Amino acid sequence: MFFKQLATRDASLSYCFGCGGLGSAVAVDVVAGDEPWFVDEAVKAHVSITHVIDTHVHADHLSGGRALAQRLGVPYCLHENARDLVQFDFEALHDGQAIAVGNVLVRVLHTPGHTLDSICLLVSDRRRSDAPWFALTGDTLFVGAVGRPDLAGRERDMAAMLHDSLHTKLLALPAELEIFPAHQAGSACGAGLSGKPSSTIGFEKRWNPALGLPREQFVELLLGQIPPRPAEMERIVAVNTGQLVAA
Repeated sequence: MFFKQLATRDASLSYCFGCGGLGSAVAVDVVAGDEPWFVDEAVKAHVSITHVIDTHVHADHLSGGRALAQRLGVPYCLHENARDLVQFDFEALHDGQAIAVGNVLVRVLHTPGHTLDSICLLVSDRRRSDAPWFALTGDTLFVGAVGRPDLAGRERDMAAMLHDSLHTKLLALPAELEIFPAHQAGSACGAGLSGKPSSTIGFEKRWNPALGLPREQFVELLLGQIPPRPAEMERIVAVNTGQLVAA
């Protein structure tokens, strides 16, 4: 397996990874303007990108996912719940779906709470083991923090949903499992994010201040620390959902 993490503007983290042996890769959470980096990394690794995935419809930055997918002639993927938001066609992902990328297996976990269409990606390298090696946790679980629940409105309901997603989908995973989120410190997508771009499930369970709280206390914590909304959020969401063409 090869694995590349790109720290980009707005404290976002993007990913390109896959199977070098069989020449396949995926691109995840591409930021607009960074599309050439993914093309170059694929060339360096002698792979073809077969899927471009956004872990949700982003509200803090313009996505380059659809543009990269169109450039490469491959599917652009979102969770099926995004059908209620976007005005263009995409490949709809569903909970539990497995995507084979050569010897790499990517399993979709639907983790609503930050948004209704949020997903995490559980990744295995079958040349090593069928057991999951790491997870891309999107805006669901950060290093030292969790996603904000208010961007879609209904923040109390969404916070409770996020608690359930974390405890039923992520925190039951092995303690040694690595996590790679979609943002680090400086992002408006959560409060208290660390500047470290990766962690493990076990370390977050022990030290992430939100994860040991009962549901109601978790909800109150999140509602009490909601940061200001991202700048130009309405325009960004309109572009990312196809309602507006980027200038």
